[in-house]
Amino acid sequence: MSPRVTVSARNRIALRRAAVRATLAPSVHNTQPWRLRVGDDGLRLYADVERSLAVLDPARRQLTISCGCALFNARAALAADGLGVTVERLPEPLDPALLAVVADTPDAPVDAAAARLDALVELRHTNRRPFADEPVPAEVLTCVTEAMEAEGARALVVSGERDRALIGELSEESDRMENLNAEYRAELRSWTSRDPGRVDGVPVGADGFEPRSQLGPALVLLGTDEDGPAEWLRAGEALQRALLEITRHGFVASPLVQVTEVPMTRAALREQLCLSAFPHVLLRIGRAPGTPATRRRRLADVLSETPTARTRR
Repeated sequence: MSPRVTVSARNRIALRRAAVRATLAPSVHNTQPWRLRVGDDGLRLYADVERSLAVLDPARRQLTISCGCALFNARAALAADGLGVTVERLPEPLDPALLAVVADTPDAPVDAAAARLDALVELRHTNRRPFADEPVPAEVLTCVTEAMEAEGARALVVSGERDRALIGELSEESDRMENLNAEYRAELRSWTSRDPGRVDGVPVGADGFEPRSQLGPALVLLGTDEDGPAEWLRAGEALQRALLEITRHGFVASPLVQVTEVPMTRAALREQLCLSAFPHVLLRIGRAPGTPATRRRRLADVLSETPTARTRR
């Protein structure tokens, strides 16, 4: 583990802002499964394992991907404030809930590409509505795949009719398999709500569509070379960078998650598409009417701050 870089007091404000931006990330079923702490060593990102989905996500792969999205938002915010940072991912083997520590580092370069995405964090919303029958320009898809690859992930534009038909079939199969499981249905209900005041979960009517008829004009598959927590975190960072680039180009996106949630269909997807990478997220990209932002948990419930060394003395 590399030595920690002590954060200067003047940059605590930037770290607080980065933490707030992190909370605007997308997450599986809008569980918002993270906790953040600002301290002398930087911004710490923790997985909130009490908000994990025991049936849908027993390995916490999607939880970690969600936290990776939050991590990228924090990085983009710090870059927009002109700060170069170091990121220690999974720094404490004895504390697996600690996913990353982000610290401003004077000698580190500023990620200019991430900086320009910070302004889009509040504009990005998952859009589950039917997409218009309008092609996504090749240059936009190139930008999306380059964004994923910039974070160390693999990206594949799924364009062939055979492959799209396969994805439709596997999506329907995964949906059928999950809904045969009573425990899955109960877990899904617990994260779906008609309460307009609820600050997490998915509003009734906002999720679900016919997989084969609403794949959207463009599909991009995100994967990684290995399949463990470090790669899942990186996959989340790649996903969020790509989602913000999609927003920057005036398009919207939503994940087709079920096909990668079910182990059997995830394996079939990898095998039948002849992938060397492990698939994590399949994005449908296009244009659709705007959708409202989901509510967020109170900052007091997700963000904390340790006193500075001077205060402790």
